[in-house]
Amino acid sequence: MGCAVSVYAVGKKKKKNIISEVSIFVPSMRVPVQCDIQRTLKGVIPKDLADRLTSIRNQIVLIAQDTDVSAIDELQQALEEYLSLLVGLTRKEFGLQDLIGFKWRNLEDGQEEISVANSWFELLSVLHMMAMLTLVEANMKLIPKDSAMTERVVSGDCMRDAVDLLLKTAGYLDFCVQDVLVHLPPDVKNRLPKDLHQSILEATSNQALAQGTEIQLGLALESQNATLSVKRRLACEAVSYYGQALCCLSGNNNFNGTAKKHILFIKWKYLEAKAAAYYYHGIIVDKGTEPSSHASALCCFLAAEELLTESKKAALSFCLAEPVTRTPPPWGVMKHLNKKVPETATRKSQMYGYLLDQEKGQALPELPEFQLSLKPDEYILPETDSTWDSEIPGQSLKEHLKDCEDGVETE
Repeated sequence: MGCAVSVYAVGKKKKKNIISEVSIFVPSMRVPVQCDIQRTLKGVIPKDLADRLTSIRNQIVLIAQDTDVSAIDELQQALEEYLSLLVGLTRKEFGLQDLIGFKWRNLEDGQEEISVANSWFELLSVLHMMAMLTLVEANMKLIPKDSAMTERVVSGDCMRDAVDLLLKTAGYLDFCVQDVLVHLPPDVKNRLPKDLHQSILEATSNQALAQGTEIQLGLALESQNATLSVKRRLACEAVSYYGQALCCLSGNNNFNGTAKKHILFIKWKYLEAKAAAYYYHGIIVDKGTEPSSHASALCCFLAAEELLTESKKAALSFCLAEPVTRTPPPWGVMKHLNKKVPETATRKSQMYGYLLDQEKGQALPELPEFQLSLKPDEYILPETDSTWDSEIPGQSLKEHLKDCEDGVETE
């Protein structure tokens, strides 16, 4: 699942030779691989609890590998159910944190399986999978079933649903960074796949918030109550979110595959966001009566036009990077700007071009900075399944193993 090749499929039954469409980029999809939970936990926890852990995890493995995107709801439900059992494995008093070697693999990059004997790693992987599935859902909200449409129209309800899903995604990822990674020892952190590194998780969270803000700007264009100041603010906030995402990715140099495609996507969307911000800032600056205001506004419009041109080149680079994808026809704010920016830049150049000739040192105005509005949804882990408290003895695993060893020596 992941970026383009797999936004419509979860696992093996991908339709090859179909170039998928991307509105919301999904950086990676990792799926669990079967591991022997039952045998590892035999005699350590009650058999029925071990059976449930094994059964639900195996169910997730099968759904993720053998079905298409129509099973996302079923998969999310299974992951939620699994989490309530998995939380018990992370509890320090049970001493089970490092007992099971949990196996996962990346669908897109064809990477080898990774096995980590740490229940917090398993929790991190499950939440990451839930976040990526939610991004897939958000992407689907913005792509009509009739993909042959040349004129893209996305309903307001679909856009609002997509924003909700993006905030939910950011919530999962924020929880991973703030509440899960901190429990992993350094040796485990060093072994983590790149897509589970803190910088990548934070970049994807900021990307989700940026795209949510961009969609809100599209909704504002359709609202009679949205002022020009509101539109400028949303555009500038999107620039800030994308800028933060780029900053998170800047320290990673060994990009390839979907990781390379991820940074190309962020760069493309960052350019689009800056074009929108300069366009709306220019309109507001142009309302001034001084010649300097008109000159500054013209600089903004010309910058917006240049950024828009660069963004189209960046979009092409993104689409051609492996795995090859296609972008949707312009919709929302970009459909509006693709028309308005060149028109405005040409018209204002004719009106105020002489001012730039007079003031050759005219600098491009700085974009205003605003406090960011969108925040990740707060995610709270489900309560530990009651079976853990009712059936697990107070004895720790180390004491249990010591008793077993003592028993063997006695014999």
